[in-house]
Amino acid sequence: MRVYRIGNPFVVTLISMKTRRTLLGLGGLGLINGLVSACGGGGGGSGGLPTPFPMPMPSPAPAPSPSPETAWRMPDEGGAHRAVWMAFAARESIWTAEMRQPVHQALARIANAISVYEPVKMLVNPADAATARQLCGSNVQLIEHPIDDLWMRDTGCVFVRNARGERAAVSFNFNGWGNQQAHARDATVAARMAELAGVPLLRSTLVLEGGGIEVDGQGTAIITESCVLNKNRNPGVSKAEAEKELKRVLGLEKIIWLPGIAGRDITDGHTDFYARFIKPGVVVAALETNPESFDHAVTRRHLELLNVATDASGRALQVITLQTPGQVRPAFARKDFAAGYVNFLLTDKAVFLPEFGDAVADQAARTALAAQLPSHQIVQLDIDAIAAGGGGIHCTTQQEPV
Repeated sequence: MRVYRIGNPFVVTLISMKTRRTLLGLGGLGLINGLVSACGGGGGGSGGLPTPFPMPMPSPAPAPSPSPETAWRMPDEGGAHRAVWMAFAARESIWTAEMRQPVHQALARIANAISVYEPVKMLVNPADAATARQLCGSNVQLIEHPIDDLWMRDTGCVFVRNARGERAAVSFNFNGWGNQQAHARDATVAARMAELAGVPLLRSTLVLEGGGIEVDGQGTAIITESCVLNKNRNPGVSKAEAEKELKRVLGLEKIIWLPGIAGRDITDGHTDFYARFIKPGVVVAALETNPESFDHAVTRRHLELLNVATDASGRALQVITLQTPGQVRPAFARKDFAAGYVNFLLTDKAVFLPEFGDAVADQAARTALAAQLPSHQIVQLDIDAIAAGGGGIHCTTQQEPV
């Protein structure tokens, strides 16, 4: 096990923490009245009555790339990776003392499973390095660096490349999901990742998180308005302005905007709990069947939009729905529990998918993905401790493409 000490610890003033989701649904369980929209740190929604974000308006025509050879593009998650990045953290101020051990164990379970197929680079707080060494296997490279929370999808950089084969990392100026959680340490993660990867850092003019971005690697993205156009991240920024910047740094040609929902969780409705590309032209989308859930109408509206959407090449999308489980194991069941299958990690050899102890729903999700990805291994993992904090496997990971 290799351990690297990177950077110096520093003092951060803690602000009041929120649970990562305030209402997160489990369909027929009756435990919770919401579905999914995670990838954010310990916290839940902002105050006041949460309301669906306005329905998306038609997007303006895509602007041409200024230089095809040097323009950056975010690759498809399902392509080959140099590594997958993670963060080993479970601070008591966010997770409570009782949750630290099970969260650490769940993180190691995910890292060890991924490391069978490709290297894992894991940032770890110096105080947690010994625990990480005990739990993580030899193909997990531990890198000591101060961090606040474990949601690498959001705190980390987004890797891009161009037609010349050059690589770079994009920082979207992480601000703690709209300043809802202390993030002084996590605000340094994107730059540190770029440094360790040996690539230049590109700073976007936007504030957002990786969990709010879903791309097919061929110029199409699915993005929720409730996150990117939220005043707690990008006040005064219009959709047209956001699109121009996203196209500039990610090489997008078309953005499919979903409404999402603001105020129900700290992420304000991240895309990666609603809709995911598993290959160009094919989208897996969440469906909340509980009519009492706030996500009942949201997910149906998303499905309506996706079913009539086309990608950057003009191809109609094939949409596959995954329903939430009807039950979960009782040990970590709570109102913040993120019970959804869409928040998986896709690599070129395997899909890392949660299982929640609902044999029927777990198998249905596995079967649906296996049918679309017959050459992939479907690896299902118990991530209940992390789901109890409102996130999933995708939320804890960030791929570094070749």
